[in-house]
Amino acid sequence: MTIAEMNVEQYLDLGLRDQWYPVLASWEVGSNPVGITRLGENIVVWRDDKGQVHALEDRCPHRGARLSLGWNLGNRIACWYHGVEVRHDGVVEDVPAVHDCPLKGSDCVKSYQVQELHDAIFIWFGINDAEQPAELVLPDQLASEEWSAFLCMADWKVNHQYAVDNVMDPMHGTYLHCTSHSMADGEKTAEMKHRSTKDGFVFEKEGQTGVNFDWVEYGQTGAAWLRLSIPYRQSFGPGGEFWIVGFATPIDENNTRVFFWRCRKVSGWQRNVWRFLYRNYLEQLHWDVLEQDRIILENLAPNARKHEFLYQHDVGLSRLRRLMKKEAEKQLKKFAALQGSQPENRIEIKEVANG
Repeated sequence: MTIAEMNVEQYLDLGLRDQWYPVLASWEVGSNPVGITRLGENIVVWRDDKGQVHALEDRCPHRGARLSLGWNLGNRIACWYHGVEVRHDGVVEDVPAVHDCPLKGSDCVKSYQVQELHDAIFIWFGINDAEQPAELVLPDQLASEEWSAFLCMADWKVNHQYAVDNVMDPMHGTYLHCTSHSMADGEKTAEMKHRSTKDGFVFEKEGQTGVNFDWVEYGQTGAAWLRLSIPYRQSFGPGGEFWIVGFATPIDENNTRVFFWRCRKVSGWQRNVWRFLYRNYLEQLHWDVLEQDRIILENLAPNARKHEFLYQHDVGLSRLRRLMKKEAEKQLKKFAALQGSQPENRIEIKEVANG
């Protein structure tokens, strides 16, 4: 099934396109090629001899072997199977086993636009390769030198939409995370409201701010992100509120990699104190909270979304679902139009008969 043949639900299960997604932590990519699956697409990621990150479809155009099993030759990868060398832009550089092979010089492997920011590697998942990627603008907590952040990642066996729903639900912190040092306080009952922003919207508890996980913001600025803050006691170091900037990157329809940057506004010696406290004490407490989220989400009833009874606390996730559905419909039309206007590129390789 091609993307253009999918219905809206199938398309959303694999994630919206025409945006940037974090796919790996920077430290996961060294000298060896790394094979990953993101948005259902198999991708090989590697660094050249200057440290620049590149990404290609993880498929040798010769026989379909995984390029991620091959050799890093700097600006290209050599397939382990027959040595075919594919350049970072998807062009076959060399076919060493054959003289004057028609495959050489062919542009036949999909390449990806890559950015490396804040200890993470971002890839642009575009619909039309002829279009330039959107500018990636990250929230202030990641864009300003006044902030210090730690990147935390986890792979969850759940569709990415459930991970997004979980963050777009401030009320669950009062119950699921009630034993957390930072979310133990606050009312057990609340009225919720949403308000629009320049880049998305905020969903929040009425009349309660700075007590618990009281609000969450969705933004679309070249990438879809979620942002929230949690009050911190003074005993947990300098920097005031503890902020989280999160992304949910689909692996496939049943698995998600979540990226959470934990941020505080600190500088000078206070920055060092905060980072020391985080690594030596706070980090494990935060992992405990994430583990609670993982357990709940991975053990939801089968097809949980199809059997929900939503109420007023779910207005935020309902609104986001509508936005995502509308965008999915728009993107599917774009895929269909593109498929109808451009013939499939094929490389014709003549078979030479023996004798």
